[in-house]
Amino acid sequence: MTPPTTLEELTWSAQGKPRPKIGFVSLGCPKNLVDSEVMMGMLHQAGGELTPQAEDAEILVVNTCSFIDSAKQESVNTILEMVQHKQANGGKAQRLIVAGCLVERYRDEIQKNIPEVDAVVGTGELEGILAAAGLTSTGHANDSPFQILTQAQIDRIPSAVHQHSRPESDGAQLVIEQSAESAPTKLGAPHLDSAMWAQSATPSRPEGDLREQQGRFSRTAWDGATAALPEYLYSDTTPRILTTPRASAYIKIAEGCDHPCGFCIIPQLRGKFRSRRMSSIITEAENLIAQGVREITLIGQDTTCYGEDLGIKDGLAQLLEALAALPGLRWLRFLYAYPNKVTTRLLETIARHDNIAKYLDVPLQHASPSVLKRMKRGGTPEVFLKLIEKARSIVPGIVLRTSFIVGFPGETEEDYKQLEAFITAAQIDWLGVFTYSDEEGAAAFELASELKVPKRTIESRRRKLMKLQQKISAKSKSKWIGREIDLLVEGPSEETDLLWEGRTPLHAPEIDGKVFINDFGPHEALVPGTFYRAEITESHDYDVVARILD
Repeated sequence: MTPPTTLEELTWSAQGKPRPKIGFVSLGCPKNLVDSEVMMGMLHQAGGELTPQAEDAEILVVNTCSFIDSAKQESVNTILEMVQHKQANGGKAQRLIVAGCLVERYRDEIQKNIPEVDAVVGTGELEGILAAAGLTSTGHANDSPFQILTQAQIDRIPSAVHQHSRPESDGAQLVIEQSAESAPTKLGAPHLDSAMWAQSATPSRPEGDLREQQGRFSRTAWDGATAALPEYLYSDTTPRILTTPRASAYIKIAEGCDHPCGFCIIPQLRGKFRSRRMSSIITEAENLIAQGVREITLIGQDTTCYGEDLGIKDGLAQLLEALAALPGLRWLRFLYAYPNKVTTRLLETIARHDNIAKYLDVPLQHASPSVLKRMKRGGTPEVFLKLIEKARSIVPGIVLRTSFIVGFPGETEEDYKQLEAFITAAQIDWLGVFTYSDEEGAAAFELASELKVPKRTIESRRRKLMKLQQKISAKSKSKWIGREIDLLVEGPSEETDLLWEGRTPLHAPEIDGKVFINDFGPHEALVPGTFYRAEITESHDYDVVARILD
């Protein structure tokens, strides 16, 4: 027998227990993915073992999304699918844990309506995953808090890390099977250690405090929701298993949101806006780079508010400056920016550093002043066009991404035409369109029923906007032909074995178009996770084709 080689294996071996196995399913956005990676890290450090097959797992964990109706339905369907694994005669699963946003919204209903669910873990209770799984912390930290699934592991067992982009939600799904224990344990209150409390306790933004007084974060109408809002923040010392390809990783720099947007319930699901300490983020980035990560994407519900609760002015610009100076970091970007928070200093910082992607994701949501006012967003087409002009002036060659919502209550045909005209004028590089989803708990849910736009009309408007954007994108991509650019090779194409795929710094992971590679140039083979110099040789509506130069 091969002797155990890690502290966790030694501990479990001494106790005469096999390392328990956990199957993990993570749904939704990159912010949710980071939460999943943190929970996986905690479980692994406490004695868990990764497994690529749900039928082999003793415990199944589903980290859910609850942003819009389709996301909620996907979460429920996935939970029911895991119930089938638990009930299967040959299955090993003894426990099913549901985590994430759906828990914050439907905490009691989940276990009442799906009794096969043994425990729930909310967005602010990530450390509660150990109690839910019947595990306890070993009290020992790993040499590094990060363990990365290599590209070889991903290629060998595709079911271990399966991601697919969802253009309608700008999200991605991860499916991974991991490890843990099956003894029934009732989930208790989460325990936050002193390091976590030091980061998350009292700092806040005046805007958030005011909105809290106005009831923005109220969950009193949600049956089973806890009174206390989530306050958890992970840190650089938190164990985490990276499931992204080895060269790339996300860092969550902030949690929660204070904005009053009428269509959104994320503030109730995630709590007030709170920033991580800059020193913790920098240390995490250094750890990631030491592990081989070369591309870091900073994420948060609104990264442009970063540091305001800590009293830092232009905090995101300062953070980018510090991270850009780290040796070994090739690409750095951030998602997402609030329109009125994109400062001159932020744009100048992007322009000044070669390793900061010339890429700006600003969800504008609409362009009709009347719709924006009802959305509680503010802004006008003229203001947005000036922002776009300013960004393009300060950062030559910058690529812009945005998203819009069609069918918000009260949206008239004239409002829609204003949005259509804005898209034509703005010529945005990457654009996504959401159809309005009526979410109970959001301010827009309470708007008069006669203001609600028929679903048929909403879908028709979405299709017309995407057709318009297709023409804009095709024209934009045609200008890429002949351009030389750095390319991060990701591996064989999912569409055909004859092509490989990669990304440029102007493509965010999972959500933008693709770069297909049909010519390896001087190389007999390419190495996934490696940067190459390439030339764009063809263009299509959203994608381009490249050949490797060096």
